[in-house]
Amino acid sequence: MTASSRGRRPDESMTLLVEVMEKPLDPGYAEAARRRAAGEPSSRGAGPLLLLLVAVLLGLMTVTAAQELRTPSEGPSARELLEQEITDRQAAGDALREQTVALNGEIEQLQSAALSESDQGLLDQLRLDGVVTGSTAVSGPGLEITLSDDTGDPGPDVAPSDLRVQAVDLQTVVNALWASGAEAVSVGGQRLTSLSAIRHAGEAILVDLVPLPGPTYVVQAIGDPEAMQAAYARTGAPAYTQLLASEWGIESTMSTVEAIDLPSVGGQGLRYAEPVAPAPDETQEENP
Repeated sequence: MTASSRGRRPDESMTLLVEVMEKPLDPGYAEAARRRAAGEPSSRGAGPLLLLLVAVLLGLMTVTAAQELRTPSEGPSARELLEQEITDRQAAGDALREQTVALNGEIEQLQSAALSESDQGLLDQLRLDGVVTGSTAVSGPGLEITLSDDTGDPGPDVAPSDLRVQAVDLQTVVNALWASGAEAVSVGGQRLTSLSAIRHAGEAILVDLVPLPGPTYVVQAIGDPEAMQAAYARTGAPAYTQLLASEWGIESTMSTVEAIDLPSVGGQGLRYAEPVAPAPDETQEENP
């Protein structure tokens, strides 16, 4: 046995077990026991007081926030601001649509003046196409069909929306008028084209993103009134509107109108085009 190993404890390699056996208490507990024995104040007494102060502070902040939320503001509410913004945006959209119609009217006048002397046949074709595409305002006799919401009590087993005119109801009437020979159709003053859509957005009915005011919706169609009435009666629309009246209280009427004015929807965007082959005379003039 060497001199260095002679002075070592035999349990030196088991320091952790020795500490547990000789000092079973945590140093913190030992310090607290020493302070109690010496009569010194314990630092743990500040804990409950601090918690009490924090709880009082949080309570005051909660009461203050609740009073601020319940106090009515002097300015307009968020709902009023949103309604005003919607009204302003609708007015701006209506103004832009009117400006578009006016500019298209000027373009049509200039086009007519330029083609009336050079190519009357092309001008007539453009006018006919304008009626079909809706880019030209039209007027003439036709039919007027109205559908009105039922404003009565819906009853316990009927949803209020069932008593209102739906987009599919207007679609049925419009398709029947097109099939009856209508030359131009409008819903709520909005001219329809081959690209128009009648759909629902929430509880509102939109025609090309323009909301229609209820509770009465007017559908106008230009064409021969007598021929259109006879053809319309052979479609499924009359039976459909009768079902709406008997089941949901949605009333509809039809009348002939001597003069209906339908506005233009503006110019339609060009989707497909192909070059026109030059006439034989033009080819000879270019290549003598």
